[in-house]
Amino acid sequence: MGQVIAVGARHAKAALRKLLVLAALAPLLTVVQPSDADAQTQPATRQLRQVPPQKPQVTMNAWTVGLAGGLLEGAPIRLAAEVARVVDDGDKLHVLPIVTRGATENVNSLLYLRGVDAAIINSDVLEEYKSQVPDIQQRLAYVLNLFPSELHIFVRPEIQSLNDLVGKKVNFNTQGTAAAYSGPLIFSRLGLDVEKTFIPHQIALEQMRKGEMAAVVFITSKPVDAFVRGRWEAGFKFLPVPYDRKFEDYYLPAALDAAEYPNLIKQGERVTTIAVPTALVAFNFPAKSNRYERLARFVDHLFSRIEKLQQPGFDQKWKSINLAATVPGLARFPAAQAWLDRGPRAAHASQ
Repeated sequence: MGQVIAVGARHAKAALRKLLVLAALAPLLTVVQPSDADAQTQPATRQLRQVPPQKPQVTMNAWTVGLAGGLLEGAPIRLAAEVARVVDDGDKLHVLPIVTRGATENVNSLLYLRGVDAAIINSDVLEEYKSQVPDIQQRLAYVLNLFPSELHIFVRPEIQSLNDLVGKKVNFNTQGTAAAYSGPLIFSRLGLDVEKTFIPHQIALEQMRKGEMAAVVFITSKPVDAFVRGRWEAGFKFLPVPYDRKFEDYYLPAALDAAEYPNLIKQGERVTTIAVPTALVAFNFPAKSNRYERLARFVDHLFSRIEKLQQPGFDQKWKSINLAATVPGLARFPAAQAWLDRGPRAAHASQ
């Protein structure tokens, strides 16, 4: 009987301890119990507690766009870096400028290199891909016509016409540059069979002074420092290149004048030439796909902030940018066309 009483006493004490603990916790339990007013928010709260925080690699990759620029010493990679600076929006948009083998090979990067969503290219590079990738003009679309790269054919005094260059040494700069790719293409269309060299232009210009080189071909935005600051004997000049139907597919008409090259062109005179459009292009990902959405956000940020790129501290070429300018041979990226259709005011209002 004594053991039974002892056991009962122990149970009574244990029950009493539980009651005391529950009494102590009662105020806290009252605080965390949801009221009727909070009931709608509770499921979301419980869900947030159950979902672990996103890993850094998920956050960093969600809105990252790979932009193939070009050679480290070229203008395209500098423009790509400036674009990345202006459109940066933390985790909401991160553009990675990529140094490549050159703007002429960036189509390869855009078609086949993982992580590349957009690239800066010369429009006539598409000519090479027509046979290799028949649907190239459907797989790529342009975002922006960045600037024209004018053709400069600079010759010695004894050269009076394009035909005088046949059989003579003509330099097209180093491999990977616009001149090295587009120059021979243009000369082929002109029917000019020359002795092509691909050495740095500064070396070729010195050879021209000595009579060892007949001409150099530059394809870049005017004015070119070598012609503005260089001192040239009388007779050194630019040859005119007429714009006609053979250039309508990828090229644009252009001119060089005395305001740009006062030491080489007489006041009031102009030298006709052609220009190769340098364009920002994107892979034409399916609409509503993740990578398309990244590019659409990239377009919105770039177009909405284009005025920032036209301020001091950025390349002067941005001041001549026309968002509506077309690129021969390609269709406009759908998100870029949609932005233009809405207009700047609507685009700003939607941000």
